[in-house]
Amino acid sequence: ADFSITIPNSRDGESLRVCSSIGSLQFKESYSSKEFLGKTLDGSHYKPLKLDPVNAQSSVCISKALKWWEKSLEANMIEIHSAQQLVDALLNAGDKLVVVDFYAPGCGGCKALHPKICQLAELNPNTLFLKVNYEQLKAMCYALHVHVLPFFRFYRGAEGKVCSFSCTNATIKKFKGALEKYGTERCSLGPAKGLDETEILALSSIGQIKRDLVPSFDKVEEELVLNNGFKEGNAMAVV
Repeated sequence: ADFSITIPNSRDGESLRVCSSIGSLQFKESYSSKEFLGKTLDGSHYKPLKLDPVNAQSSVCISKALKWWEKSLEANMIEIHSAQQLVDALLNAGDKLVVVDFYAPGCGGCKALHPKICQLAELNPNTLFLKVNYEQLKAMCYALHVHVLPFFRFYRGAEGKVCSFSCTNATIKKFKGALEKYGTERCSLGPAKGLDETEILALSSIGQIKRDLVPSFDKVEEELVLNNGFKEGNAMAVV
C-alpha cells in the first residue's frame, strides 16, 4: 500500500512529502525546488530505495487459531491419522495403559469434555492417549463399531481391550475409575494384543491396514464378521 509523510519546512513553512510503496521508497518535494532546513533538496538526486516485499510484509503476523481439539494437548496425547497408525500404536505400547479417545469436531459433548481429558492425561503421564477424529476416519470407526460420541476404549498389554464406554462431563467418574483400575502397575504376561482379531479382519477387508496382520479365520467365521461388523449406513449418536 502507498503512503506519504509530510515534513514541514522550518524556514518558510513549506513542506516536503515523502512517498513510499511496497516495492520502492522515493522522495518527492511538494514544490519543484525548495529549501529544507536551510538547504536545497532536489528530489531528482535520490534513487529509489528497493525494499524486499516479503520483509516489508513480515511485520504483519496472522496466527492461525487452534481448534478446540488441538488445545492443551499433553506429550502423551497423540492424534491418530490412519487405522494402520492406530494398530501400530497399540502393538508398540507394551504394558502401558492406552486410552483411545473417539471425538468429532462438531460434538458438543466432546468439546466440553476435552479440557478434563487433557488434565487427566497430565496427571497420568504413563498412560498413552490416542485421539481419533471420527469425521476424518469414519470407515475405521464403523469397522470398530463406534456409533456414539464421545467414546473411549481402554487397552492394556496382553489383555487387549479391557473396557469401552461413552462418557460425558456428568459421568466423568466412570473415566477416572477406569484409569485407576487399569492404570496400576502390573506384570506383563506377553506382548501387547491391541485390537481384537475380528476388528483386525474388518479393517483389513476394507483396505485400512496391511493384510499380513489378519489372523487365520475359516470362511464361515470371516463372512459372519463381514456381514455383522460394519455398514456405512449405521447411525452415529452424539452425546
